Amino acid sequence: MPRAGLSAGRVVELALDEIDAGDVRAWDALTLAAVAARAGVAVPSLYKHVRGLDALRAAVAVVCIDQLTDTLEQVSPGPGAVRDLAVATRTFAHALPGRYGATQAGWATDPNAVAAHQAAGRTVEVLVTALTASGVPEEHGIDAVRAFRAAVHGFVLLELSGGFGLAEPVDASFDYLVERLSQSLTR
Repeated sequence: MPRAGLSAGRVVELALDEIDAGDVRAWDALTLAAVAARAGVAVPSLYKHVRGLDALRAAVAVVCIDQLTDTLEQVSPGPGAVRDLAVATRTFAHALPGRYGATQAGWATDPNAVAAHQAAGRTVEVLVTALTASGVPEEHGIDAVRAFRAAVHGFVLLELSGGFGLAEPVDASFDYLVERLSQSLTR
């Protein structure tokens, strides 16, 4: 019989609490043992609610991807969207680094993570819509999303991981990157 107060949804919430307690690498460190400790149960008790770590990660990823997508949907399509999307992504990542890590993680190669793939598809749709409205030719929508993700995610990941150790202000470098990216994508 399931432990009182524990459900599949509650296990996901506990996993979210676990990654929220860490940095951008918290997603990689997520274990069933850590979630069980938060729940005050033994690891086997979690299997009454989730099918294992991969299934838990996929469920957590959906929540995180949906949160990021909801944030990106607040950006108005049109001129300035590249900058606004980049700032929204960076702000989300700084506010919720563990959850940001979950939006970019290994679930992408898990063919069983169908819901996570669908959630990520919604993210791509939001990005394509905003980027094409900002001047990216429709036939290059996916190319622009990939370029945007590579540039912004790369910058944010380096920043959150402490990869920028020079004295110059990181904000100025981010602004420079976003300005050049915007110019390049919307030409």
